[in-house]
Amino acid sequence: MKTILLCTDGSSFAESVYKYGAWFAIQFNAQINVLFVIDIRSQKVTDTGNLSGSIGLGASEKLLDELVNLEHEKAKLNNQRARLILQNAAETLKAEGIEDFKLTNKTGFLVDCFHEFEDNSDLIVLGKGGETADFASEHLGANVDLIVRSSHKPCLVTPREFKPIKRILVAYDASLSGKKILQFLVENPFFKSLELHLLKVTKNDSYQRANARLGEGKKRLQEAGFEPVCSVIEGESEKAIPNYITQHDISLLLMGAYGHSRIRHLVIGSTTAQLLRSSNIPVLLFR
Repeated sequence: MKTILLCTDGSSFAESVYKYGAWFAIQFNAQINVLFVIDIRSQKVTDTGNLSGSIGLGASEKLLDELVNLEHEKAKLNNQRARLILQNAAETLKAEGIEDFKLTNKTGFLVDCFHEFEDNSDLIVLGKGGETADFASEHLGANVDLIVRSSHKPCLVTPREFKPIKRILVAYDASLSGKKILQFLVENPFFKSLELHLLKVTKNDSYQRANARLGEGKKRLQEAGFEPVCSVIEGESEKAIPNYITQHDISLLLMGAYGHSRIRHLVIGSTTAQLLRSSNIPVLLFR
């Protein structure tokens, strides 16, 4: 892993984005690129062209001039805000021991700008909530689904508070994304210093089949020198996984972004979304 892309909006989740990004950068000896995008919609003003007939041409022109001036002022304020946000990001990263980082400010739409940087990034980090999180605490940020759905790179979705990572949990289902998770762990041996849990939640499979699938994952990890704690639990993933996280004081959850739904390319999986909403730990998602 060479480059980690941190997507920030300056919200209350930004601090944990920087700190988790710094933690991974140190483990991987990777460079960080912090991306802040000024939403172009925040600089647009109302078009007065349709008002000329009702308020008179002269009044309409005067109002348009005032709105243009207002648009310029809003652009200045947005640029000043962007500088302050990126300055705070730089200070936080330096405090976490990171010196090798870039700060990038763009104007447009985050999802569009994001794709300019994704190809050259190995990990994407973003907060699970955005600027409206204080008013809608149980909802995911507007860009989380868009970025996770469109990105081909692992996405780390962070909670509001940073906590040191000591124990990691893999929600394993033997799918393609599940195998990608195991490959990711195997290729990054520093994970061996952490306590690793491998969990299979089963609802329709028999215990024999579930254990067989879990056994495949366990064998793959053991061959790479890991000693995973393995468990099979019967029930609903939305409840079983959070309970397991609480009981075992898990610090990081790794899981696939999608289930097997036919609409999985339209939205992230319902189980994934529910876990993201309820989780107080970072979730590393794989497609």
